[in-house]
Amino acid sequence: MSSSTTAPQEIRVSKDRRTLTIRSTDGASDQFSAEMLRVLSPSAEVQGHSAAQRVTVGGKKDVGIANIVPVGHYAIRIVFDDGHDTGLFTWDYLAELGKSGGELWAEYLAELQAKGLRREG
Repeated sequence: MSSSTTAPQEIRVSKDRRTLTIRSTDGASDQFSAEMLRVLSPSAEVQGHSAAQRVTVGGKKDVGIANIVPVGHYAIRIVFDDGHDTGLFTWDYLAELGKSGGELWAEYLAELQAKGLRREG
């Protein structure tokens, strides 16, 4: 999303519930896997209250998006089919994931390996 402070024009979940597509008003779009959104959730449950408290979440390769709930004009709450629903995904956070999601994903995969965790449940 190029314009992170404005609500996107379209938010769409794929039929298999595994991909979220967000299209901004200028036509730019980002696609996010449900797994990536779940393991990089901005919730305190995942992010902790400091960088040292961040939790590496494994076993979410097959997680899906059960629901999307708008939160004002600045965010959505994603309800995952594993019951997690506490993260507020602001437009700014989603824009950041769109820009640096590849790097964050690589860091996540390295953390999984270092901790002996797997993507599969």
